[in-house]
Amino acid sequence: MGSATLACVRLPQRIDRAAGGLAADAALYAISAVFALVTALTSTLLPHRAWGAVAAWGYLVAFLVAAGQWALHKPAWRLPSTWVIWGATTLLPLVMQAVQRADGRTDRAQEEVLVVEHMGERLAHTGTPYLSREAITALPPGEQLLGYSPYQPGMSIFGLPRAAGDVWWTDARIWFAVVTAAALVTAVRLLPTPISLVRPLQFATVLPICALTLATGGDDLPVLALCLLALACCATGRYTAAGFAIGAAASLKLFAFPVLAVLLVLAFTHGSLRRFLPGALGLPILTLLPACLVDGDSFVENVLRFPLGHGVVTSPAQSPFPGYLIAQALPGGRYVAAGLLVAVGLAIAFFLVRRPPRTADTAALFCGWGLLAAILLMPTTRFGYLLYPLALLVWSSALTLREPTATTAPRSDTALYRL
Repeated sequence: MGSATLACVRLPQRIDRAAGGLAADAALYAISAVFALVTALTSTLLPHRAWGAVAAWGYLVAFLVAAGQWALHKPAWRLPSTWVIWGATTLLPLVMQAVQRADGRTDRAQEEVLVVEHMGERLAHTGTPYLSREAITALPPGEQLLGYSPYQPGMSIFGLPRAAGDVWWTDARIWFAVVTAAALVTAVRLLPTPISLVRPLQFATVLPICALTLATGGDDLPVLALCLLALACCATGRYTAAGFAIGAAASLKLFAFPVLAVLLVLAFTHGSLRRFLPGALGLPILTLLPACLVDGDSFVENVLRFPLGHGVVTSPAQSPFPGYLIAQALPGGRYVAAGLLVAVGLAIAFFLVRRPPRTADTAALFCGWGLLAAILLMPTTRFGYLLYPLALLVWSSALTLREPTATTAPRSDTALYRL
């Protein structure tokens, strides 16, 4: 590696570590405060505006706290401060919106919250969280989109409290936050160096791409947090727990399956496949079986046909990434984008077999780059999905050199994926 290339690689690390990390903290919180303020003033989505009006003050306080820590040379306070800032910028606006919604406001939750709560209600009353294609077609045109539930059956668990009553703590976002917090606290406790965990934790909690998502919608955050917990378990040799963590994530959303595949290879390289598989595959199968037994075609309609563009209505997930632009601009563009996505998937699978990750930090990088490529090439996607690859890529730094000694010591090969 040439000196110029090496300097370019090290420059972001030097910026990140300046003043014990506090300089970057202050910059990130300042940018986040501006983003929240702009969101509060200009967003066309009312839940987003409500989040921004509260979070902007939280980020401003966070900036002042980081600047104060910088002046006092107190980098050891960064980790506890991150948890407090998460409360101010995410949990506080979330609870406020849940309370206002319970009091009758209809503009205090995104559509995915309603979808998950409907899943829970259907599960409680019919035994399956999904409507059939015929039932969706029979709905009024304005309600057909909300009739679809493009999640794994396990997601309906977050909607069950709402089936019991319409109060603030039955809001699905409250339970998204509970699971997210439990998974992240457990992951942080597993990893032994608090200072190195601050930046990864920020990218999973307080920065707007996660904070806004959890406060207004939130279904992606427990999936992400369980994936990060699974990686932390692998880094510390807890492959049984890792299997149950990633299995729980895969029971909620298909986005967890690429991470599951990478961790399966990692478990195989460590001779821990038998410990990993029961939870990793058992939990998704256990949650899938009842829905398929009650109405398997409804599951296929909601979880497979609809995201692939073959539902009664079209998914609104249409962020202008390359896959979407190709699908819209070229004749037969949807098939071209799908072909590119398959080709990239096969290339990643080939690379996974030829150069399998041998450490948890490398596995995190593998997951991050793979999901980034998939999100950019999917014909139907959302900007918010970027929270997955961003958090996974940054989380890898918390896992570096955490591998337990094994019979055959794995070599660290993260440089291959960081370049």
